[in-house]
Amino acid sequence: MTSAAWLVKQEPESYSWNDFLREGRTAWTGIRSYPARLHLRAMKKGDLVLFYHSVSEKQVVGVARVAREAYPDPTAEKGEDWSSVDLVPVAPLKKPVGLDAIRADKILASMWLIKQSRLSVSPVTTAQFERVLSLGETKVAR
Repeated sequence: MTSAAWLVKQEPESYSWNDFLREGRTAWTGIRSYPARLHLRAMKKGDLVLFYHSVSEKQVVGVARVAREAYPDPTAEKGEDWSSVDLVPVAPLKKPVGLDAIRADKILASMWLIKQSRLSVSPVTTAQFERVLSLGETKVAR
């Protein structure tokens, strides 16, 4: 994989993978964490992103791609320095990959998702990204 990979978390009751598919593109706004902001700012156009349903489902459900690199978050208050990126859906996972499977997998157990579980945007290694795709029985063109 030539580009970086990432994981974004979203409560499906607020904005689900199906909502994302329906819209076809979204601005990833409202992130108010300094570490997550750094990750948003590091994303490059074309990077692949795992879409994780948090809280009620706790599973990776799809793959997205960064369509627009970091820009000022339009939901930020005046004077605040927050960022957002635009994402487009690539493919749903044929088989969602749950948190228990991630914790149990030697390659995935070291993901930021496990180590810093409250972080809503985090980097994913190539090996971790490929392993999630494998467990999810999904292939994604680069």
